[in-house]
Amino acid sequence: MIAEELVNNMIPPLKVTDDADKAIVWMEEFRCTHLPLVEGGKLLGFISEEIILESNDIGKNLSAFPLVGKDCFVSLHDHFYDILKVAGDNKIQMVAVVNEYQQYEGVITVQDMMISFAQTASVQMPGSILVLSMDLIDYSLAEISRYVEENNAKVISSTMVEDPMDKGKIKLTLKINQTDLKRIVATLERFNYRIIARYQEANQEEGEKEKIDMLLRYLEI
Repeated sequence: MIAEELVNNMIPPLKVTDDADKAIVWMEEFRCTHLPLVEGGKLLGFISEEIILESNDIGKNLSAFPLVGKDCFVSLHDHFYDILKVAGDNKIQMVAVVNEYQQYEGVITVQDMMISFAQTASVQMPGSILVLSMDLIDYSLAEISRYVEENNAKVISSTMVEDPMDKGKIKLTLKINQTDLKRIVATLERFNYRIIARYQEANQEEGEKEKIDMLLRYLEI
């Protein structure tokens, strides 16, 4: 998935000549806490509900407010993972999209990304989730996949994040196309891999909630 496929055309940008009252009304209408500010087709940044409310003057033009997320944008051809990183770095629940001429094209919301993520084959395929903790130097997806495949299963997706409690370690989340993890866990533990969580998808609805929760934790928004 790339940004061009995820653009939300239902959320309009604000202009510098708009007032703060209009911004608040639109945020309530579109159920968001930030909106992009655009002038001459160029993204200036995002105005937030918090910034407006702190000013205690909703009659002011938006040009009088400080903006956030001036670098919170991606190009039309940026990948899904790049969009996630920009959203997480800026801690804003939407990312602007610009074309090759840096002209504003629209926004992608975190909700849009979660919906698209939930529709991917790796999420829709039945299976289970394992979370491993290890030293970064010991990470080898090829080796872990081999141990999984020895138990007649496949790793269909993986996500790696730095452990916030230990900068030398990572947390590796694996989606495996099997619901019974006993043999796989036993094999990995036999080779000294530490399993810190497992999610067996007996309940599809609960499984989807867990995936969305994990995505939000990754974004830390």
